[in-house]
Amino acid sequence: MAEEVKSPARYTITAALPYTNGPIHIGHLAGVYVPADIYARYQRLIGKDVAFVCGSDEHGVAISMKAKKEGVTPKDVIDKYHAIIKKSFVDFGITFDNYSRTSAQIHHKTASEFFIKLYEQGDFIEETTAQLYDEEAEQFLADRFVVGTCPKCGHEEAYGDQCENCGSTLNATDLINPKSTITGAVPTLKETKHWFLPLDRYEDFLKKWILEGHKKDWKPNVYGQCKSWIDGGLEPRAVTRDLDWGIPVPVKDGEGKVLYVWFDAPIGYISSTKEWAKREGKDWEPYWKDKDTKLLHFIGKDNIVFHCIIFPSILKAHGDYILPENVPANEFLNLEGNKLSTSKNWAVWLHEYLEEFPDMQDVLRYTLTANAPETKDNDFTWKDFQARNNNELVAIFGNFINRVVVLTHKYYNGQVPAAGNLLQVDKETLAELTKYPGIISSSIERYRFREASQELMNLARLGNKYLADEEPWKVIKENEERVKTIMFVALQIATGLAVLSEPFLPFTSSKLKQILRLGEEGSDGANSQQIAATLNNESRKDLLKWSDVSNEETLLSPGHQIGEAELLYRKIEDKEIQAQLDKLEATKKANTSTALSTGTTNKELMPQKDTITFDEFTKLDIRVGTIIEAEKMAKAKKLLVLKVDTGLDTRTIVSGIAESFIPEEIIGKKVTVLVNLAPRALRGVESEGMILMTENSEGKLVFVNPDEDGVGNGLTIN
Repeated sequence: MAEEVKSPARYTITAALPYTNGPIHIGHLAGVYVPADIYARYQRLIGKDVAFVCGSDEHGVAISMKAKKEGVTPKDVIDKYHAIIKKSFVDFGITFDNYSRTSAQIHHKTASEFFIKLYEQGDFIEETTAQLYDEEAEQFLADRFVVGTCPKCGHEEAYGDQCENCGSTLNATDLINPKSTITGAVPTLKETKHWFLPLDRYEDFLKKWILEGHKKDWKPNVYGQCKSWIDGGLEPRAVTRDLDWGIPVPVKDGEGKVLYVWFDAPIGYISSTKEWAKREGKDWEPYWKDKDTKLLHFIGKDNIVFHCIIFPSILKAHGDYILPENVPANEFLNLEGNKLSTSKNWAVWLHEYLEEFPDMQDVLRYTLTANAPETKDNDFTWKDFQARNNNELVAIFGNFINRVVVLTHKYYNGQVPAAGNLLQVDKETLAELTKYPGIISSSIERYRFREASQELMNLARLGNKYLADEEPWKVIKENEERVKTIMFVALQIATGLAVLSEPFLPFTSSKLKQILRLGEEGSDGANSQQIAATLNNESRKDLLKWSDVSNEETLLSPGHQIGEAELLYRKIEDKEIQAQLDKLEATKKANTSTALSTGTTNKELMPQKDTITFDEFTKLDIRVGTIIEAEKMAKAKKLLVLKVDTGLDTRTIVSGIAESFIPEEIIGKKVTVLVNLAPRALRGVESEGMILMTENSEGKLVFVNPDEDGVGNGLTIN
């Protein structure tokens, strides 16, 4: 007999604390907040005790940098953006049980107590090390106050704590050619004392807990990044910084230093839970210390190391806390083919979306879920947003509900008819309906929210197909009793959709429940914490639950009076989408104009490489060639397979330019080729050379072009 898996008594669900140096955009929503809210809503709907917590991350260098740039105080910055972020979450229906902030007294107290306990237990080591120092600004350069070349991937704009290009976590002193973001000066090294968490002490624990314990249930991107870190050998990590903004180091010799934001921020989940528990008259400790609690962190891939290695090591050192059961991190979301950039305003900001598309929260939720970057980076486009709405939400989900409600009023004055003899098609359709709670649950429990959303849409498709096949509008003329059965079955599907859509389409679910008069008040006008409290409330026992849809029992009884028909969704017109595309184009032009006016159109030049001898240079055989064939490599996003006439021969070259060029457009193009590069197999294709490329002022790939009159294939470039 298979061993029974014990269901957790409660769930503590955390969503990454957003920095209060700017508003929320669609990348944050797709990566963290929408999947976390789907999961929390689902667990409440199946009757679980849930604490879903978050809060504004208001410390760290990013806040100080924003304040300096705007000529205001850090408190001005955090108050401004905390208000914008919190309101956006409320208006979007993210059902945090508590949304706190790390500037709150309860957080300062909680984080300080953590530090003191570990300090007194001897879990830190003190080291005096040489750190980067800006002589002009007279301050140490922690984290984002310094940029330079990443030592791991060569990206020239890596920060002192992380390279956003390859995702590597760094120390400021790791950077090649560092410079201060405050003054632009080249920093010097100056000694300073800090406290470090010796992560190497926790290697055995992390190997057993992650590499042995979570190999099968953690997502490959999470497990792989953790394994890479652990296999590479863990080193002590500083938990304090030389800054004047943050939580003061609460021990002797801590003057002028604050807790490193990645020490204090995750503790914000605990302080937010404490704040919620105090307000609700609950005990916070079971949500963080009871082994029957399932702790989950929803984050983006750039936060994996902090949530899977550093924070668990802190919790392990403390000794009283449970560890996360899972950390379902998502990849990144791009916008119209380009990386989201807050500094360049290349984003869809949530607060602006809510103003420009009022009452269409669920359309954005659905689009971001259906195209979620769960296993790889994905792209948000406004055309896809329009198509998801018009072709799926309107044409499938909304169309089915509208037809059912309109016909019920037309034939039966809005009363649910009693079914007659069920035909085989009716029985099969109702049986299919009962399978969907289990199907969707399975996807959600495995953090496959994209898959789950499409299964929900498949239920709407089932309803549409049933109506289209049974054609009650035709049958009514000859067999009124049969139509009663058809409409009864269709109304059961509509009710199932009202229940099962709640995690994904909460505003739709609320509106549909009102139309069907299922006895649940809508969420309009309520804030997210009030909604969360309602969803957790015992009064839900009288409402339809997730499991009710699985039972072969009537969901909507004969004689039940439903409300009038209302459209769940409206079509989005081309002009609305064009307005958003025009807005992005204006942003692109403004960025180009700014770059021209400041002389920054060209990327900062790569430093000169090590000197080579003339003899070394003469070994390179660089020739002119012509591309005569080009095609995309199967199952490879970035690779083109080219046939190039080099004058010497026709050879195959695999080039990573597929995201920049369409194959048909480059046939006949003259190119510069390194022909004596050793052959290399790429995905089973042997590449016999390299096409030389560079980037233009906009960062786009262009050919190093020898396309001059009289330049023939095979000629060498001297």
